[in-house]
Amino acid sequence: MNIRAATQADYAELRNIYLESRRARFHWANPEELSLQDFDTDTVEEYIIVAENEEGQLLGFASLYLPDNFIHHLFVHPGFIGIGVGARLLEASIANMEQPIRLKCVSENHNAMGFYERQGWKKVIEEGTPGKKYWVMEYDTNS
Repeated sequence: MNIRAATQADYAELRNIYLESRRARFHWANPEELSLQDFDTDTVEEYIIVAENEEGQLLGFASLYLPDNFIHHLFVHPGFIGIGVGARLLEASIANMEQPIRLKCVSENHNAMGFYERQGWKKVIEEGTPGKKYWVMEYDTNS
């Protein structure tokens, strides 16, 4: 598995991964309100890294807002969950930023919450409104 910076040539497939992943796993979202264009809107001014297999097929991505040491998105294509793609993207994300690093995870996304906790992330505070709550999580090996 190779982790690298995304290029414009990757964007068509990244849009698909973002859309398919959310439709498959975000049971709280209305699938009809999700679109391919969301990827472009939701990653403005972010540094995007991708995971690809030996054949060059994209397996997932992470989008990072470097000025705030913030992981905005981490998505793995539904067909490649459970083979270490998310962990590799998370490691690469951490390597690109200064600690402490933060992210937000929708409270109802129990699979993702468990994944981050197993990777050493800690819940800091739950924020948001009913039906739209999320946990701010932090990674800091210095504390």
